[in-house]
Amino acid sequence: MAHGRAVPGFLRLLLPQDRAAALRRHRRSPPAPRRRATSPDFGDARGRHRLPRRWSPGSELMGANRLDRRSVPSVGYIVRSYPRLSQTFILGEIRALERLGVPIHIFAMTDPREEVTQAEVAEVRAPVQYLDRLGRTWASAISTHLRAAIRSPRRYAAALRHTIASGESDAGYRVASRYTCFHHAVCLAMRLHQLESSGGGPIGHLHAHFAHDPTLVALLTHLLTGLPYSFTAHARDLYQVPESMLRARAAHAETIVTCCLPNVEYLRNVLSPRLHDKVKLLHHGVDLHAFQPRVHRERASDPPLLMSVGRLVEKKGFADLLAACGRLKDAGGRFRCRIYGEGPERSKLKGIVQDLDLGDRITFAGARSRRDLMRAYGQADVFVLTPLVTEDGDRDGIPNVLVEALASGLPVVTTAVGGIPELVTHGVAGLVGRPRDVEEIATHLASLLDDHALRLKLGAAGRATVEERFDLRRSAEELAGLFGVVREREPRTTARGLRWRSAR
Repeated sequence: MAHGRAVPGFLRLLLPQDRAAALRRHRRSPPAPRRRATSPDFGDARGRHRLPRRWSPGSELMGANRLDRRSVPSVGYIVRSYPRLSQTFILGEIRALERLGVPIHIFAMTDPREEVTQAEVAEVRAPVQYLDRLGRTWASAISTHLRAAIRSPRRYAAALRHTIASGESDAGYRVASRYTCFHHAVCLAMRLHQLESSGGGPIGHLHAHFAHDPTLVALLTHLLTGLPYSFTAHARDLYQVPESMLRARAAHAETIVTCCLPNVEYLRNVLSPRLHDKVKLLHHGVDLHAFQPRVHRERASDPPLLMSVGRLVEKKGFADLLAACGRLKDAGGRFRCRIYGEGPERSKLKGIVQDLDLGDRITFAGARSRRDLMRAYGQADVFVLTPLVTEDGDRDGIPNVLVEALASGLPVVTTAVGGIPELVTHGVAGLVGRPRDVEEIATHLASLLDDHALRLKLGAAGRATVEERFDLRRSAEELAGLFGVVREREPRTTARGLRWRSAR
């Protein structure tokens, strides 16, 4: 119709011979007051979901009381793999949110199948769904995609169009990964529909960790279902995602969380000014009850113990640490150094130890659980981690092991990479050098090895820093509040169900 009000959706269901009379009656009736359209789905007409008032910041969520899990839709966490030994910050974040009463559902793209697993994984209540186990055969994959396309042709086409277009703008990005993410998103969307249909309760928000594949899955799932999403950008994932892709993921997201100021500055340089308010700085916290300072008594008979933790990869700077240890040995320093972690550079690093004749000083202790590391922090005298920026741009944000070491009362020697200066002020909580400057790293280590009083002073200041700005409980409250802010911008009645049909 070129004039008058548009034909209402319900009139399209009538037979042609009945439609004209019904339309005349409809036009004679007074127009209903305008309001935001809702449907039995997860969101309003713009695909946004609003949580009950109890979820909003300033409510009981931010106090001592827990949320009523029965009245709060779940948050779907999308991660690349779960559980990962090197990603204890995700595990800690989920556990902290669950302690607040926030229901979580974990969607992992793969199962890492690591030999060492954190004991705390067994304490997580959230169910885990591995997306690579859905639609594994050609028959099931075709069936899943057909059902998704039939359920909402426009949404399916929009998600597929975005998948294809992102390759045209950034041809160097991995095509296989892009289409794998599309398949995961379709499987996830259908899984969400199954959960809703079976009475399992709605998932009202998606949150992805890392700006690459998990966030792409979140974006495509958003296009398929209308569910809002947010994501946390960390380090390499942020700097190696093509800028055009990052802008698209930010434009569709409700909130972008990141862990350090350099990341915030980078995002604001890449994104248009209208998206700047979406970027939120939120440091990873640690459990202050789990990590407690121990009395580090001076042991005259034993050489001081240096401790380092991290994946054995270039960006962690272990080669520089070993070179600094070689300088210490040549200068007559007394020390031992124990390195925890596994990775592709293990053979190279062991070769450096042999070349520098450090076999009696350096121990590679392998990958360990968090509980093992908690005991190790209590045995060490100094924690050292010397990250760097690799040629391809890989880097750390704020390494979580540095936060754990400071929470354990250890003085640290580190380098000024990423957000580390936000955590460690030189001369206050530790000693900070330039990345790749082996001589400066060795000098800082020697200063702490020779001065027990300085170690105690820096260790106490480090613990105070973590208590003030890196408390996991407060970080989880703020994150849950961000989820709430996303959905409380406009008041509306909470509705259940996916947005498949209303978007055709």
